[in-house]
Amino acid sequence: MLTSELNELLTRTGPDTAMGQLFRRYWLPALLAEELPEPDSPPVRVKLLSERLIAFRDSHGRYGLMDEFCAHRGASLWFGRVAEGGLRCAYHGWKYDVTGQCVEVPSEPDNSSFCSNVKLRSYPLVRVGDILWAYLGEPENQPPLPEFEFVHVPAEQTFTSKRWQESNWLQALEGGIDSSHVSWLHSGQLKTDPLFKGAKGNQYNLSDFKPFFEVAESPGGLFVGARRNAEDGHYYWRITPWVMPSFTVVPPRGDHPVHGHFWVPIDDENCWVYTFDYHPVRALTAQERQAMMDGFGVHSENIPGTYRPVQNKDNDYLMDRATQRSGENFSGVRGIAIQDASLQESMGPIVDRSKERLVPADSGIIKARQKLRRAAVALRDHGTPPPGTEPEHQRVRSAAVVLPRHESFIESCRDAVSVRPGVRQSSV
Repeated sequence: MLTSELNELLTRTGPDTAMGQLFRRYWLPALLAEELPEPDSPPVRVKLLSERLIAFRDSHGRYGLMDEFCAHRGASLWFGRVAEGGLRCAYHGWKYDVTGQCVEVPSEPDNSSFCSNVKLRSYPLVRVGDILWAYLGEPENQPPLPEFEFVHVPAEQTFTSKRWQESNWLQALEGGIDSSHVSWLHSGQLKTDPLFKGAKGNQYNLSDFKPFFEVAESPGGLFVGARRNAEDGHYYWRITPWVMPSFTVVPPRGDHPVHGHFWVPIDDENCWVYTFDYHPVRALTAQERQAMMDGFGVHSENIPGTYRPVQNKDNDYLMDRATQRSGENFSGVRGIAIQDASLQESMGPIVDRSKERLVPADSGIIKARQKLRRAAVALRDHGTPPPGTEPEHQRVRSAAVVLPRHESFIESCRDAVSVRPGVRQSSV
């Protein structure tokens, strides 16, 4: 269990918190590229780490991310007009460029220098893959751009979605590194989901409900190994990489695409879940891509025009007690993403970890909390740069393998958990 004090440290990510300062040392997903599809697209509200921001794309295609509110009277720039190389406030016409610099105040004389002294707080916003990434830290600490494999494979090999989750970021992340719940919560989907079914590994998940966990350090985070019994003399290993602060890759199944998540704090009680699928060596099929768009695999079906899932806490996730009773669906909630979200949100906005009782199967969660705490405290107290910002820390893969019982998963799988361009994922 965690003390209340440690729980506060790990879950609070506002500007003046230790964990907030940690997150501000990384490039974070801020938007899908589809949200600003072309120059002079309408501006988009963005809330990250409890900061209210506005994103826009100017007439030249450049991206901007800055304080949401006009420096004049505090009106939201979401109501503004993007045109002629900037964003103009709807209230009195003040105009800003992508750096947040005010470039025009219509009420001022033409020879006035007033604009030069007005600048909104702004942050870098760049496109890498299907995501627009923001860096909210000090310029001198800005790390290299993201090197995760899914954003660098050809466009036909990858698909990215996002959804709003109504819980603190940490309880969402912890679900991403907990492989033991797969045999229970997701058991029905292993048999029916088009992005999961047919893989040999499903049989191991459904026949061994007592996985043994072993956790190995990596330069950027952890490798969480979950071991289940396989054929005589062998174990089935599912290896989940976690890269600080909030990137996880789900172990693959057969030749299905590899998938994973970023868990990005909106504020202390909400987070964005960016979900990706990609295949290292082939294009996604039309059927796979459609299944992802329809909310299968680890994606969600969202309310049109929003990123809120159709199944949400206001409608009890459209839970079906009949399918739960019949055994067709263990939880009665449809879809892997919403099965996870329903239980993580059920804990409340921030779960009280001082009341929990952990078991050895939670070793990955325990070690992740420890690593986060050490990194946040070291940054706060000593200015020590955190792990996970270097490109080599991010070039990791998940893996699903069958090994002889005497072999160490991390020693035997060093190649399998490393990005190898042009080489298929290690999967069962």
